[in-house]
Parts: sequence; structure tokens; C-alpha cells
Amino acid sequence: MKKLKVLQNVVSVGVVAVIRADNAEDAFRMSEACIKGGLTNIEVTFTTPEADVAIKRLVAEYGDQAVIGAGTVLDPITARIAILAGSEFVVSPSFEEETAKICNLYGIPYMPGTLTLDEMKEALKLGVDVLKLFPGSAFGPDIVKAVKGPMPHVNIMPTGGVDLDNMEKWIRGGCIAVGIGGNLTAPAKEGRYDLITELAAKYVAKFQEIKASSVK
Repeated sequence: MKKLKVLQNVVSVGVVAVIRADNAEDAFRMSEACIKGGLTNIEVTFTTPEADVAIKRLVAEYGDQAVIGAGTVLDPITARIAILAGSEFVVSPSFEEETAKICNLYGIPYMPGTLTLDEMKEALKLGVDVLKLFPGSAFGPDIVKAVKGPMPHVNIMPTGGVDLDNMEKWIRGGCIAVGIGGNLTAPAKEGRYDLITELAAKYVAKFQEIKASSVK
């Protein structure tokens, strides 16, 4: 049931904040700023020193308001560390079979980076629910329609190269959600966490606007 709730939150909010920071404190503050803006899908990457510390703190303070996950998970050991810290989903830049298995074992959604139909097929065989198209900038939104021709059932979330200007093309192309990183968190370099909150709100509002117009 928890896995279902996590996936539902990803789909309903439509945006996942990719938090890549220099330390756990900055990761927490960036994440907090996103949550204040209504962006309640948080992916703390394991390129962040002590990412598990940030995840634990976020789960403790915002676990009832947001879904907290781990990103840049390259192996099953890191996946287990993330899960023990409270991560509710795990994201990787590429597909890793053993990581998929351990996430399935504990009922945690695994979202691996894939680019080719073969990679997508292998990920689906091991129970992956959401395929992270990474880097999205390598092909652009048109690739989604191409993939959904032979594989219309896949759930795709692009990360890398997605912004407010092209987000609509990705969603209308068939993506269930998008991942946003540097375009969202850049103001943290100047300590402007308030601007991250504003940007987060804009991304969430944009997604809702796209979805609302698509059902008319």
C-alpha cells in the first residue's frame, strides 16, 4: 500500500525535485524550500555527502507532508542504506539488476535511468514501475512518442534538460512526471532558498495547468 501511495504522489504532483548539494544541511534546506512551494516529491542524491543524514531528517520533519527518496543510487548497498534512512523511492542514473531486486524485496519503487528499448525491457522484467529517461536532453521530448509506439504501457519520467519552457512537450508526449534538478535549485548558491520555493510552486502549477488543459 505504501508503494502505491508513493507512486500516486509522484503522478499527482507530476514533478520530482532532484536535490544535489555540497552537504546534508544544504540538501535539507533545498528540500524544505521545495516542500514549502508544494513540490512534495524529493530526491536527495547520493552525490551529496551524508545524503542519508539529510534523508533521515527530512523523513522525521516532513514525512507526513512529502515523499522523500534517494537518487544517484549506483548499487544495492547504497540502496539499502537509503531504505534504512527512510527513503520511500530509489532512483539510479542507469539500470542495475541487484538494486531492482532489493527495492522490490522491501516494496520500494525503483526508478532507473534508461535510454534504449532494450534497457527499458530489462527493467520492466524486474518490476520497475517508472522508467527514468536520462539524460532527457540527449534526445528531447520526441523520443517519448517513439518509445510509446512499441511500448505504450511504459511510465516515463525524464530528468536532465527539463525546464518550465519545455515541460509541456514532455507531459503531452506521454510522460507521467518530470525530474527537475539544477534549474530548480540554482538559487541555493546565493542562499536564496525563497526563490527555490517560488520556482517549486511554478513547476507544480505548470504541471496542474498542463493536466487540466489536456482533459478539456
